[in-house]
Amino acid sequence: MRAGLLSTVADFLVEPLEPAAPSSAEAELGWTRMARPVVAVAGLAPRCGTTTVARGLAAELALRDDGGAAIVSAEAVAGGGIPLGTPAAGRLGRAVQRLLPSQTRAVGRICLTVAGPDQATLVDAARDLAPLVLDVADPAQTSLAASLVDAVVLVGGPGTEPSLAAVLGESLRRVGPEPVVVLNRERDADERWDGRCALRLPEARMGAQLALAGREARGDLGRAVAQLADLVAAMP
Repeated sequence: MRAGLLSTVADFLVEPLEPAAPSSAEAELGWTRMARPVVAVAGLAPRCGTTTVARGLAAELALRDDGGAAIVSAEAVAGGGIPLGTPAAGRLGRAVQRLLPSQTRAVGRICLTVAGPDQATLVDAARDLAPLVLDVADPAQTSLAASLVDAVVLVGGPGTEPSLAAVLGESLRRVGPEPVVVLNRERDADERWDGRCALRLPEARMGAQLALAGREARGDLGRAVAQLADLVAAMP
């Protein structure tokens, strides 16, 4: 009898674990459970295009994801005009609302979500639903965001001092992954950035407007954002 009991226990211990059942939100969306990137995009200075880069990157990640949509944190979701969100982004917004007491808005391929200061709650609740990009508007929240994510993107502009990237990057490496530094709106006179950024995003007004609308950018900017998505995907 004792031998039979031990055998039963041994069989139980070596039995492979069943995969976790999808959450109700995942089941309703009909999406598969998979590892999805969580990225923080933060600016090195005001008005360097952080939101444009965050939304453009999210649209590219959405295009590559089975669900066809991505989440982007935002300070507010109100805005003029018609949102023109895709059906996938609309479904994602409703799923997020069921998980969190938050406002959402479908814009293009992305679901804007007001996370407020509680970024950790958004990451914990939504990271399995879709690619998630934290648009870090408050510099004081950059370190916290870096500690929660799989990849960090630091955005500089033509007027940004390149040495800021090295200083902030060194600080963030202590709490999160190695930051990817990008120069947004590159101009011919940006030699100061030589060797100080991983990627340069060209100045393209139409492409930037598409990114802000949650759509993948076209042309040179679109190709640069796709390269950024490749860098993010390659992060361990």
